[in-house]
Amino acid sequence: MRLLVPLDLSSATERVLATAIKLSRAMSAEVWLLHVAAPEPDFVGYGAGSASVRDQVAHEHRDDHRTLQAHAQALRDLGVNCTALLVQGPTAATIQREATRLGADLLIMATHGHGAVFDLLVGSISHDMLRQSTLPVVMVPVR
Repeated sequence: MRLLVPLDLSSATERVLATAIKLSRAMSAEVWLLHVAAPEPDFVGYGAGSASVRDQVAHEHRDDHRTLQAHAQALRDLGVNCTALLVQGPTAATIQREATRLGADLLIMATHGHGAVFDLLVGSISHDMLRQSTLPVVMVPVR
């Protein structure tokens, strides 16, 4: 069995990982940690500004990659078969694509519980996944 665990690397990460550890042990499952980095902006400007934007984005990706790999190593240290991936793209579509590509059996992700107005104005990846996913989804409440 394969568990796909999309992480936003927020304060919710520890709770989601705790749930993933419990379920992976109960199901003898391998865990795939996934962080979806935002796609490149369509326009970053001209001149010196665009290079600084690219450098900043590259720095953020390196930091996110290190953090994600550290989480994967912590799970491996606990005996969980774990692999980490950092992929760039639109979040919900990328999670769906990676779930299919990896042959995932279950998604485990956080729900931040911002409320209906926030979700209407800003959107919610967790709600998108509940609507779009053909896999079972375990939602870990943050609040």
